[in-house]
Amino acid sequence: MKGLMLHCGAHKVEYDQVQQSDTPEATRTHTPIPHSHLVDLVRDRLGGDGMQILEESHALTHDSNRYFGLFRVGAGEESSDSQDYGAIMGLRNSHDKTFPSALAFGANVFVCDNLSFSGEVKLGRRHTAHIFRDLPQMVSRTVGKLADAWGLQKQRFAGYRDQDLSRLEAHDLIIEAFRAGACTSTQIKRVVNQWHVPNHSEFKPRNAWSMFNAFTEVLKGNLNDLPKRTQALHGVMDGHCGLKLELPDDTVLAV
Repeated sequence: MKGLMLHCGAHKVEYDQVQQSDTPEATRTHTPIPHSHLVDLVRDRLGGDGMQILEESHALTHDSNRYFGLFRVGAGEESSDSQDYGAIMGLRNSHDKTFPSALAFGANVFVCDNLSFSGEVKLGRRHTAHIFRDLPQMVSRTVGKLADAWGLQKQRFAGYRDQDLSRLEAHDLIIEAFRAGACTSTQIKRVVNQWHVPNHSEFKPRNAWSMFNAFTEVLKGNLNDLPKRTQALHGVMDGHCGLKLELPDDTVLAV
């Protein structure tokens, strides 16, 4: 997944480097967890729920204090390779209090390796003394809801494909998405260019799916901001397409 190779101050590594990275000593108020501990919990839970890990990528900052990871997953015998997008699970963890441990559910578009997230579950706002006790249950509950969330994601993308966009609607959507926080002011011109002349022929149809991918093509660049940006984008696109997708309780929580 080339999508992990983003400008988030991290570099791609093999998993054994994640396992070998140092974890700071715990203090009275802060209990860091090894990056590999979170990864292994997620890996075990996915396997226990019958989900296959089809591909994975890992990245660390230069000081190893922050970790980012992606799993592309398929359920049972159902391989995502027969589609043009697949389910992904994003992971992040920090030792320097930059952000809490978190899991994010999303999608990976194969033709361009664009990533998007429909939400993120923060696994505790602080690394407290009880983090090791509580983390397995938190991860289990979150991963256990993945199949439900993926079913809704399929409905969402089908709805995007069915929604044609006029030139005026497309330009209005871009401004609305910017106001919602889906992109920065400096990215608007690039989104417009991707809409009018997409890098990939698959996104030439003038519909909401092509517009969605115009945004995600431009949003490559910061795995820290991507969940927030793409959640905002989903909100705008869902509203325009008349989609009312309700996730089960605690499936995916907003950042």
